[in-house]
Amino acid sequence: MNQTEIGTFIAKCRKEQKLTQAQLAEKLNITDRAVSKWETGKSMPDSSIMLELCAILGITVNELLSGEKIEMAYHESYEKKAEENLVDLKRKDENSVSKNRIVAILYSTALFIAIAVCLICDLAISGVLTWSLIPLSSIAFAWVVTLPGIILGKKGMVMSLTSLSVFVIPYLYLLSLLVKTHTVFTIGTATAIPGLIFLWLVFLIFNHVGKARKSMACCLSFLAAVPIVFIINLILSNMIGEPILDAWDVLTVFLLLLSAFISFAADHHPKKTGKSDN
Repeated sequence: MNQTEIGTFIAKCRKEQKLTQAQLAEKLNITDRAVSKWETGKSMPDSSIMLELCAILGITVNELLSGEKIEMAYHESYEKKAEENLVDLKRKDENSVSKNRIVAILYSTALFIAIAVCLICDLAISGVLTWSLIPLSSIAFAWVVTLPGIILGKKGMVMSLTSLSVFVIPYLYLLSLLVKTHTVFTIGTATAIPGLIFLWLVFLIFNHVGKARKSMACCLSFLAAVPIVFIINLILSNMIGEPILDAWDVLTVFLLLLSAFISFAADHHPKKTGKSDN
């Protein structure tokens, strides 16, 4: 697969359908900047909208990935081209996974070295394991939560969020035992639950809205964070007598609302058409 050839082919088919980049983007519910990146060979259409794109352009997925129209009369040639495209896609996915695995190995090695340094320093100073158990458990917790996302990328986000949801409370309980302060567990658990709900909500927003409208997904996420701030503050107020709202909270809410407004404005900003539309 040649991204430049595919981009040129998309531009050609778009013009044959008498569509501008902005009109094609509107039909696909994406930005015209994304279409421009396809046509200049800087990126490829996402697999989630590839079928819809092909339907609009009046071509097949095989033709899209080939960067040219293929006559069905040449059945053997068509099948060969389709097989080549599938192999290229598979190779691209394998290369991506291989790179992610290398990053995961380097990441794991760095965390292992950090654990070893803590243990060695603790034993050298105290003669027994004392404070080093705290960073050790924290690093192990971070590794379990982040590793799926590093290896699988976007596909690993569900596993990372699931790991976080499953292990965060046991981790807080272990941490409270290590620091010998039970409030670490009680307060940590009480605030972690709304935090987890917010993270899952953001994931769902980007999974359903963010594929086509990232700015709107950001807007909704910022707005969702506002009630979470109040909920966490209310919990802390009931548990440790903190004020429900202080100056920093007001500033935080203001910045969240401002960010939501900017994201909303960006999502509804009139799309400009470039010279490549003609």
